[in-house]
Amino acid sequence: MIGLYFVISAAIMVILNSFYGIFLQSYSWWACPLMLIGFFLGLVILHLLAVFIMILTTDINKKPSSVKLFRFLVMKMLPMVVRLARVKIETQGTEKIPTDSRMLLVCNHQHDFDPVVIYTVFPDCELSFVGKKEIIEEMPFVARAMHRLNGLFIDRENDRAAAKTVISAIKLIKENEASVAIFPEGYTSSTCEILPLRNGALKIALKSGAPIAVCVLNNTREIPKNMFRRKTVVQLKLVQVITPSDYEGMNTAQLGDIIYNNMKETLYNIRNK
Repeated sequence: MIGLYFVISAAIMVILNSFYGIFLQSYSWWACPLMLIGFFLGLVILHLLAVFIMILTTDINKKPSSVKLFRFLVMKMLPMVVRLARVKIETQGTEKIPTDSRMLLVCNHQHDFDPVVIYTVFPDCELSFVGKKEIIEEMPFVARAMHRLNGLFIDRENDRAAAKTVISAIKLIKENEASVAIFPEGYTSSTCEILPLRNGALKIALKSGAPIAVCVLNNTREIPKNMFRRKTVVQLKLVQVITPSDYEGMNTAQLGDIIYNNMKETLYNIRNK
């Protein structure tokens, strides 16, 4: 998107020159570069403003509108955010991500920055995250952004409400509205070790018949400590893709054990390589 904005800015300069001959003026050697930078920054600011206005005007109690446009703007914005935060993402196995069907993406959870990393690595997967209900009160701005991306909120203390959220996630996949991403540990891990999984969320895959992309993140907890000051290297590895035929006949506990063990081993290997 940065490259596109430079091209658009240059095109504006050419159009202005055809009317005003700005390239031929005595001051063009300093004015033209300043104008180019100004147009570029203006486009970036307009992009950011559009995202923020769409978030602020989102009603979390109504079905989100303009989801595709908002998703496009956000996916183009996040790489800029990652660069500004001086985060370098190293990936492995991401070429295995399902591209011909909706999926359930499962990942460990170390920090609130995790969704940003996942969206940056998989911008074309149209992911919608399932997050804890407390986000609505604790981080209302983030909650609105999630809702605008077809995100869902789960009440972990209310089984009936949680079941409704799972059903809504299944519907997103079955109706081809979005793929779904979850952090099945339920909480961020303060030690960065894999916490026991809440296997109930895996019903999203079992009931929708979707493949499961199992990912592992490492070192995102260091991002706020280093942000803007020095580079943080984050690792994201796609461990495996479990197809419906692979989990046929399994219950959520059996499937959860396989995912947990593979995630735990992979994270150990990443941190001790």
